[in-house]
Amino acid sequence: MALFTFIFFFSLLFLLSISPANAQSFIGVNYGLVADNLPSPSDAAKLLQSTSIKKVRLYGADPTIIKSLAGTGVGIVIGVANGDLPSLASDLNVASQWISTNVLPFYPASDIILINVGNEALEAVSLGGKIKVSTVHAMTVLGQSDPPSAGSFAPGYQAGLKGILQFLSETGSPFVINPYPFFAYLGDQRAETLSFCLFQPNPGRVDSNTGIKYMNMFDAQVDAVHSALKSMGFENVEVVVAETGWPTSGDSNVVGPSVENAKTYNGNLIAHLRSMVGTPLRPGKPIDTYIFALFDENLKPGPSFERSFGLFKPDLSMAYDIGLTKTSSSGSQTSQSPPMGKSTTSVGWCVPKEDATEEQLQASLDWVCGHGIDCGPITPGGVCFDPNNVKSHTAYAMNLYFQKSPENPTDCDFSQTARITSDNPSYNNCVYPRAGWSRDESLGGALNKYVTSDKATETNGSECSSFLSLPLFIVIFFFVLPVSHHMNF
Repeated sequence: MALFTFIFFFSLLFLLSISPANAQSFIGVNYGLVADNLPSPSDAAKLLQSTSIKKVRLYGADPTIIKSLAGTGVGIVIGVANGDLPSLASDLNVASQWISTNVLPFYPASDIILINVGNEALEAVSLGGKIKVSTVHAMTVLGQSDPPSAGSFAPGYQAGLKGILQFLSETGSPFVINPYPFFAYLGDQRAETLSFCLFQPNPGRVDSNTGIKYMNMFDAQVDAVHSALKSMGFENVEVVVAETGWPTSGDSNVVGPSVENAKTYNGNLIAHLRSMVGTPLRPGKPIDTYIFALFDENLKPGPSFERSFGLFKPDLSMAYDIGLTKTSSSGSQTSQSPPMGKSTTSVGWCVPKEDATEEQLQASLDWVCGHGIDCGPITPGGVCFDPNNVKSHTAYAMNLYFQKSPENPTDCDFSQTARITSDNPSYNNCVYPRAGWSRDESLGGALNKYVTSDKATETNGSECSSFLSLPLFIVIFFFVLPVSHHMNF
């Protein structure tokens, strides 16, 4: 019982239903209620059904919301107030009663995928074989995160974590965290840091131990946790992200919150998840992720950005379009776009500008190939691998990205290092696709600019002297103090 008492005092317990075969199943959203202008639960349920969101995390166990989600196919994560935790942890009868009140009346019509009682209590009501439980942790549980391969848990937490990690390993349950690149940017407001946090083209940051180049903060934060788990002997424990997001507005003295940045972060995060690329230390393994949040919460205390994380407004309209709605016209490609520059004609192929540096091209190449684009043709053995140089490979990758939405010329910008050309850059068996293009079209003058026999000098990008420290914030995850789930004060 000591282990379960520890778990109850420090975390929510998750029941997770993971279906890797469904490319959308790992995208969830947090549904907070600290507001006086939210739509009705039934309207919120209809909204969720109109999206590709498959899971919702609540900070309580509101029966009206749970019932409203019955039959929708949306998985529900429920929580327990702080004041209830000690009795639930110490008395199985109380825990069983909690389940009888908050779970059994709704399950399985409402697909509850989180409950916060020990598994002994679940066994008592015959649900034990159907769930997994885990703990949610602040990123401050890490004592070191720079570089990601050196990630380790803070010494003061290691003794207590050992028992929890053993429990997670034995039950096949995940280790759950709340990474917020937004807070990392608040600590270092350089332009390259913003690009790194927003999944935009950037020089990348090289892990000095492994040589791995990280192209975004999210992967760096998650892999630091993977490394910490490995350092404790639990590298096979899965990592799940309970919260991450970006605010649309904030106080005038806070740099970073904006609709554009929120759209870029969440849109690119979703594209990253949908690509199934995983992280550098866990390639090819999708990460169950819950975005914060479904709605703005106008009664949350603290800085004004705390009230501005919503994907949707209280009137059910989108705060910005990142392709989550099933009828979305823009899709996620707009959110994936590189930094916007001057628009140009959207006819033809996307290729690098003549004055683009090799470092800029390498950064764009790494970014595109890390965002779900099939870069197989420019890998060894691929039909476009030769000539083996950065400019040729980047030209192919840039164009492939652009052709996903050729009506959007800003997708051929890449921090103003690319342009649209009417000259077909295809050569031999290497075909540069273009909407409406026939293979019989003649090859244009752009060909000689990218097809050369010169070998490009390898570049590792610009290596930072150190990674940003992960967000320093203490997390209280329960219904009593909902604002502090991602505060760094």
